[in-house]
Amino acid sequence: MSSQDRDARASGGPASALVIGGGLAGITAALSLADAGLQVTLAEGRPRLGGLAFSFTRGALTVDNGQHVYLRCCTAYRWFLDRIGAAALAPLQDRLDIPVLDAAGSDPAARHHGLRLGRLRRDPLPVPLHLGRSLAAYPHLSFAERLKAGRAAFALRALDPADPALDGQDFGSWLAAHGQSSRAVEALWDLVAVATLNARARDCSLALAAMVFRTGLLTDPGAADIGWARVPLGELHDDRARRALDAAGVRTELRTRVQSLTRRDDGRWSAALSGRHVEADALVLAVPQHETHELLPPGALDRPADLLALDTAPILNVHVVYDRTVLRQPFFAALGSPVQWVFDRTDASGLTDGQYLAVSQSAAQDEIDLPVAELRARYLPELQRLLPAARGAGVRDFFVTRERTATFAPAPGSGRLRPGARTRLDGLYLAGAWTATGWPATMESAVRSGVRAAEAALVSLGRRPRERLFEEAA
Repeated sequence: MSSQDRDARASGGPASALVIGGGLAGITAALSLADAGLQVTLAEGRPRLGGLAFSFTRGALTVDNGQHVYLRCCTAYRWFLDRIGAAALAPLQDRLDIPVLDAAGSDPAARHHGLRLGRLRRDPLPVPLHLGRSLAAYPHLSFAERLKAGRAAFALRALDPADPALDGQDFGSWLAAHGQSSRAVEALWDLVAVATLNARARDCSLALAAMVFRTGLLTDPGAADIGWARVPLGELHDDRARRALDAAGVRTELRTRVQSLTRRDDGRWSAALSGRHVEADALVLAVPQHETHELLPPGALDRPADLLALDTAPILNVHVVYDRTVLRQPFFAALGSPVQWVFDRTDASGLTDGQYLAVSQSAAQDEIDLPVAELRARYLPELQRLLPAARGAGVRDFFVTRERTATFAPAPGSGRLRPGARTRLDGLYLAGAWTATGWPATMESAVRSGVRAAEAALVSLGRRPRERLFEEAA
């Protein structure tokens, strides 16, 4: 701490905060603290901000590490986009509309280019009528399965995601007990669960699943409308975020790693950052749970081993550049195929000739370590099967990105392992999508955690947090 800083503190100058980790949680915490008048330093070990939602260059293309989406109900992430001046770069659908192709479909009356095509879309009606027509016409389920799905949705709507008993149950067993066939789980429930929870129903905590389906589909008619960045994620989470941090007076230090944290006798915090010490009145640790466990001082949590018990789950992304247009819609989901979700990233990547598709594969434990050649042999024929126009197209590039620890695993019992923002040590707070936000490991959860950590720090410092500009979870 400089003599100028000491003089400022002695004369009642601004309190200081150090945020460690430059993902969405850390960026949000830093902005919230700076907006409240604190002197804030943000330290990130990588040469960029954005955490696990970032971009990189490959030749002339700018590529996202994976396809990230959000929903209209993600009010915190939408606030974040507004805060960094980027809302127009990641617009929402006017109305939920998901094309779903079934590669194993056999009903000739419902086939489209040899495939069965269905859509999940909403009407401008109140809940639950907003999805009634779509579900009634959904060709991937039988009439009886559609009726049973509706009954299960009503039963799910009655659950309280905050009930601790639900955390210990798995969603798959609950669905089976409510009459859902394996086909209904694949064609409806897992279609949503895999994309939002990064796990299949059988591997999901019922509490988290109830939260996702209630909030996204069973509360507000437009809650599940899908949004995604029309520019590279780096333009949002690095470039725009850094400009917002600079404008707020945050000192951002990249390529800066933390070696240790120490609480001083005067109650302030000292962090060893890349060989030097930085002191602060409040410290927000916004790094993954296993790294948090390594850095936490003794006594910070009642059960620090819970952080190691909170497992991780991978996401695999397959990237294909064709020499022509093979998909004429922004995205689609697939059934009866290894392919899960496919997005057109041509314009966002800067490609001007041909088409670039990103195939997002969640819950990818069985594929995350497969060689690229094996993944190529698996996915190119599948894309040709799903997209007839790809059958004669040339493949200019094929590559894979792997996030082995993309999210925490939302397994039964995971809720009790997630700590809140406060620790037992004054001045030390936790942030990250893995903390106890009530949400799965999403961009929404990360932003909420950063705001909560900042609010807790401000209250402890005797400051009044600014009024929230987003709503809490339903």
